[in-house]
Amino acid sequence: MRLKRVFDMVSSGLGLLFLSPLFLVIALLIKLESKGPVFFRQERVGLHGHVFRIHKFRTMSVNSEHEGLQITIGEDKRITMIGAVLRKYKLDELAQLIDVFQGKMSLVGPRPEVPKYIAYYPETIRAKVLSVRPGITDWASIQFKDESNLLERSPNPENTYIKEILPIKQRYYVEYVNNRSFYGDLHIILKTLSSVYS
Repeated sequence: MRLKRVFDMVSSGLGLLFLSPLFLVIALLIKLESKGPVFFRQERVGLHGHVFRIHKFRTMSVNSEHEGLQITIGEDKRITMIGAVLRKYKLDELAQLIDVFQGKMSLVGPRPEVPKYIAYYPETIRAKVLSVRPGITDWASIQFKDESNLLERSPNPENTYIKEILPIKQRYYVEYVNNRSFYGDLHIILKTLSSVYS
């Protein structure tokens, strides 16, 4: 969809420009609180199965990914004080505007998963979901905005994610791919803003 890509480029470009002062403040706060990089880079599976490294503002201690699960559970001890604030208001996700501008992601689309969890997708669903660029937000993101708190109540969080949450997300993703439209994307963006900042 050419219109979608143009909208993504213009929106992400303007977003990076106008949000640059906020980005500088976030970067400074991250560096003041803990040693390590400003960005958290992690391999995710994107369009047509190509693996890319997503941008997020770092919200955890350095090397935290190797000290626990690849999902976040409740008040995860790996999360920094600044990180908790960034996560609450989804400010850590704003760094993905870089990925949108580079063409690796879209503003709206199925959330990109790590390779480990993509392996649990049935083949037909995986092919459909990966036929579009992954997005910063989508209906699944809105519905599961408190996912980490939900997982915290589980005796086996990873099993709950794989067996219960992931199949529901997949249904949302397939529905998006089958019915995606420019105006539908605008609706999701507005709903996301309302959900996070209301």
